[in-house]
Amino acid sequence: MKWFIKRTGQALFTLWAVATLSFGLIRLMPGGAADMMATQIQQNSPGTNIPREQLREQIAAQLQVDPDAPIHEAYYQYMSSLAQGDFGYSIRYDEQVNTLIADVLPWTLFLMALATLGMFALALSLGAIMAYKEGSYFDLANTGVGIFLSSVPYYVAAVVFIALLGYRTPLFPTGERYPSGVDPGLSFEFIFGALHHAMLPALSFIITGYGLLALTMRGNSIQTLGEDYVRVAQLRGLSDRRIALRYVGRNAVLPLYTSLLISIGFMFGGSIILEILFNYRGIGFIMEQGIIYRDMPLMMGTFLVITFGVVIAIWIGDATYGKLDPRIKSGDEGEAY
Repeated sequence: MKWFIKRTGQALFTLWAVATLSFGLIRLMPGGAADMMATQIQQNSPGTNIPREQLREQIAAQLQVDPDAPIHEAYYQYMSSLAQGDFGYSIRYDEQVNTLIADVLPWTLFLMALATLGMFALALSLGAIMAYKEGSYFDLANTGVGIFLSSVPYYVAAVVFIALLGYRTPLFPTGERYPSGVDPGLSFEFIFGALHHAMLPALSFIITGYGLLALTMRGNSIQTLGEDYVRVAQLRGLSDRRIALRYVGRNAVLPLYTSLLISIGFMFGGSIILEILFNYRGIGFIMEQGIIYRDMPLMMGTFLVITFGVVIAIWIGDATYGKLDPRIKSGDEGEAY
């Protein structure tokens, strides 16, 4: 219990530190976020002289921070708004930031889930086969390919896929989240179209991420194959399939649980570049729009959601890993990982 409270406290402290950092960026950035937004509001209303008080109210409503308030009052206003899930008002899209995020976040999560499932399914199956065929040509060839692909940045793979599979051999679409003219719903056309449009971004993660996971699975499987309980199972005459699934696979895959969480954080951050390359309207795409149009509420809102998601994912893994693997100690006896 002490260990759980400690980890929860660390996660909450990280969330608070990130929120405080975002507040500091708003208050201390060169030129001032309030002055920048005042200029944008004036530019969006040509020929209109907006009174200073009205301008201050608009900025306070959009930033959730009164630009003229003392810093401690502004900090309290900002943190109170975040606690209520209010990230302010987007200048670029002319609507609430939390509404925008609620619309696009499921698409980013869908893309991440597709990439994660594909990457781990390929890595686990390939790593297990490599372990059973240790030292063979199949093992050596896949080891080399896995190491090479792991050194390729995912965005380079994305550009190659766009050029080869999007334009030269147009097998997959290179933009949007689903086909135009198809209404969102549970129809086959929409589901297939969404999967088809997400395939290239997901493949960019899968191809560049499976290699190290497969090698890790291979190493874990080889180590597990040498355990006494596996030898006993073989002497008992159990089938290879049962030994592979019940004795080797289950124990070899557990250490990859932490890699799963790290990959979630990596893909959350990497989604920004991929969504820009594929014109895929997710949270990374609207974050880029916020940067281009200097939309501070949108930038800060998406930044906080991405960071919060990574911290919460790691906290969940840290809290549950000891339950999944009883061999792992916690508290004063050891660490989850």
